[in-house]
Amino acid sequence: MAKSILKQSLQGLAFLHKNGIAHGDFQPGNMLFTLNGIDPTPEDELRQKEDVKARSISSPVQRLDGKQDKWSPPYLCVVQPLLPFAFYTEGFKIKLSDMAVVSPSNSYPDFFTDPPTKPVTPRGLRAPELILTGAVDNTMDIWSFGCLVFELITGQPLFCIPGSKYEDDDHLFSLTARLGALPDELFKHWKNSSPYVTLERKLFNCRLGGVDPGQEPLLGEEMSMEELFDMAGPDFDEEEARKVKALIRWILQYNPTKRPSPAKILADPWFCEIDVENNSSKVSIV
Repeated sequence: MAKSILKQSLQGLAFLHKNGIAHGDFQPGNMLFTLNGIDPTPEDELRQKEDVKARSISSPVQRLDGKQDKWSPPYLCVVQPLLPFAFYTEGFKIKLSDMAVVSPSNSYPDFFTDPPTKPVTPRGLRAPELILTGAVDNTMDIWSFGCLVFELITGQPLFCIPGSKYEDDDHLFSLTARLGALPDELFKHWKNSSPYVTLERKLFNCRLGGVDPGQEPLLGEEMSMEELFDMAGPDFDEEEARKVKALIRWILQYNPTKRPSPAKILADPWFCEIDVENNSSKVSIV
């Protein structure tokens, strides 16, 4: 199922890039399932019963100051999943939604030349050049996709970066541990590297903010992407695991110009082996 989600999402991304559109926020929250089986269900079965006593809805919504608000809803409803009415495991389709960047031509919109100060892509999926220089182009979608291959197959994120004032350092430290030392053109922008990395680019401390006087550097067992993948134990034989790890390495290149296009990734033997019932992904903008 994860493999089909990845392939369909990649087909959608290939369609966008072919038409001069970058997504800008390629993440699981924007990969939506279509639901099969709802159409023949009568509307009265799908409609939530409005019952305050049964707590399916709340008491009437009122402003704290007692004034009327014609824009607010009259009451709030408890979340009602549509899962019981759907058969999402049978020939499901994936749609990409919520594009952050849309270009009507092959030229990039202002987003690329004047990116927002707060990127919308989740931190763990951000490309290193975005973290270090703010550089943005369509290859940031490729980087995010490479991270998601690891995440959907293993069930855990490749880079888990909790928010803090040192979150950039935490992310860059993790990048170095998982994928190797940053190249010169990126490393020179890591202004606060000295508390974590030697001049020879070797990690020596993961204590965020550096080491206080009298403290020893802290360095746990840092594992590469391949070691983390194997430790997660996905249900693959040794040959398929080798293919996927090589694929992730191919995608997650520090140099944006060397990252493969979505079309090239689709041509990879591993993706060619994935059987998708309907090979045409639909792309919607929400």
